[in-house]
Amino acid sequence: MFVCNSCPRKCNIDREIVTGVCGVNAAYKVARAALHHWEEPCISGERGSGTVFFSGCSLKCVFCQNFEISRNAFGKEISEERLIEIFKELENQGAHNINLVNPTHYSLQLSETLEKYKPSVPVVWNTGGYENVGSLKKLDGLVDIYLTDIKYVSESVSKKYSGAENYFSVASEAVLEMQRQVGENVFDEDGIMKRGLIIRHLVLPGNVSQAFKVMDWVKANLPDDTVLSLMSQYTPCSKASEYPTINRKISQREYDLVIDYAEKLGFENAFIQEIESSSEEFIPEFDLSGI
Repeated sequence: MFVCNSCPRKCNIDREIVTGVCGVNAAYKVARAALHHWEEPCISGERGSGTVFFSGCSLKCVFCQNFEISRNAFGKEISEERLIEIFKELENQGAHNINLVNPTHYSLQLSETLEKYKPSVPVVWNTGGYENVGSLKKLDGLVDIYLTDIKYVSESVSKKYSGAENYFSVASEAVLEMQRQVGENVFDEDGIMKRGLIIRHLVLPGNVSQAFKVMDWVKANLPDDTVLSLMSQYTPCSKASEYPTINRKISQREYDLVIDYAEKLGFENAFIQEIESSSEEFIPEFDLSGI
């Protein structure tokens, strides 16, 4: 029996029998495992990040670009032994890190797997930010880099677009726990992150105020050297067409306002993107590669 309360949804159901809000059972389900070159430069480097894309998701963002695997749960179930083999294969291919993409609903299983096999390169926890602090504590010492979203601050906005009214209250506590675990950011001589925290924010059209509020919180609650990744890559996907405000790409003016505000607040470690990055060509092909 695997009664799951791993994520903030706290389904309290046996995922060996039925699926939770995440849409998957207790067994690992993966849609792609391959070197990925489109993460932040300190994650992808020249050789690529060893990404493992998990199927299912406990956040139901209406605009998700990975909806095929997150909402529709496309993927293949694999054993723990096979997952460890995949880690090793990515390491042998020269990956700078093992990048666990959308792993939240497998946090308990992954804490046990990483206890059995800890890769020789940093482990990245690539998350939407909707995490239980209790689940994160089980990862202390097993995860080297937290690559986390802070999507919104407003309860009404997070309820509308992710069905999670408590998103910010949960994500802000989770980020503080992530920071506690990793401490000071560490980079190698080539600028590749070895340990640390990166805060991502995807700028949504018509929601520049959310970006401002996220940056205000980061500035007030995290170290001055916190790495911020301000993403302009939003492309309407999944159910975005049902929400007129976000059924378009962001404008250059909107993104410029966000960048200007980051400069005003004094952020010195910030990644920004060209507005042209909002293209579907950057969405990985979920074809079970590497599985």
